[in-house]
Amino acid sequence: MKVGILKEIKTEENRVCMTPAGVEVMIANGHKLLVENGAGSGSGFEDAAYIKAGAEMIATAREIYERSDMVMHVKEPLPPEYDLIREGQIVFTYLHLAAAEELTKALIKSKSVCIAYETIQKPDRSLPLLTPMSEVAGRMAIQQGAKYLEMAQGGHGVLLGGVPGVDPGNVIVIGGGIVGTNAAKMACGLGAKVYILDMNLDRLRYLSDVMPANCFGLFSSPATLRELIQSADVVVGAVLIPGTKAPKLITREMLKTMKPGSVLVDVAIDQGGCFETSKATTHGDPIYVVDGVVHYCVANMPGAVPRTSTMALTNATLPYAVEIANNGWKKSMQENNEIKLGANVINGKITYKAVADAFGLDYTPVDEVL
Repeated sequence: MKVGILKEIKTEENRVCMTPAGVEVMIANGHKLLVENGAGSGSGFEDAAYIKAGAEMIATAREIYERSDMVMHVKEPLPPEYDLIREGQIVFTYLHLAAAEELTKALIKSKSVCIAYETIQKPDRSLPLLTPMSEVAGRMAIQQGAKYLEMAQGGHGVLLGGVPGVDPGNVIVIGGGIVGTNAAKMACGLGAKVYILDMNLDRLRYLSDVMPANCFGLFSSPATLRELIQSADVVVGAVLIPGTKAPKLITREMLKTMKPGSVLVDVAIDQGGCFETSKATTHGDPIYVVDGVVHYCVANMPGAVPRTSTMALTNATLPYAVEIANNGWKKSMQENNEIKLGANVINGKITYKAVADAFGLDYTPVDEVL
């Protein structure tokens, strides 16, 4: 199979979907790898490394799309790419379609085979291709929250860890999954007082066993949130419902009860965000202020640490990319239910129910197209 590795064109997105080491593995499995010039440079992987691994370097994205049976990205295709996607072509990347109606309709029109990293799911309901980026984003959420608490950055001048004789800052983490757990670990490590909220009591029991003494697990409810945010310095939104839009858990009205200069970090922004006042931002212009509260809503947070992110992502995606390339998309989905759950749009039909429901469009069970 001819597999195309595209250069990312989203603003300040420096990751690449496959390292040279991953390319070498794909080639060893009998596939031809086409890599766009400069695709890996933002992550510290120069073209020479891809050539040494056996890839053919390609000058333009257009040629990659024209020649590849499967194209791989990190982020979703952007409007300049919509008309380049060919009928029957496999598009394997993060898609987040439930928050992207225009992209969804473009992929339907293309009649391509769209497999989303974020909805591939293991039998234990874990999300193996979302996990590495969730780990990065969770840890970054606290770094960014701590930075934007600084007075010069628009915050109210609190050091999250405090110092002897001075109280530490208060961090609220909404969601006890991979993002939330990593955010809480980082905040605890800095010495903050951390509350992690979740609705799964078994998860809260687990977190109680493994988290340090300055982390407190609470059952999540609107009343609990309303109370906690009044004293919060940083609030991290880390709620994910696979494949569908994130729920809005902090309303505009609730912002008025927060301390001026406190910080909201919405890691769920890829899925629409879990704060009513969230809107996607970029690394170049990462924050805005609503009712005195700083909002950090960068939609590709791991793109700021591209080398770490690229290596972690390749570790996770490579086995699935090899399987799809070896067997083709149809056989792969027939034999591996994890890959079948990644099917979002196939041959002009939406095959992931949460995406269809998000826009009131027709849903076709994936088994009907296999």
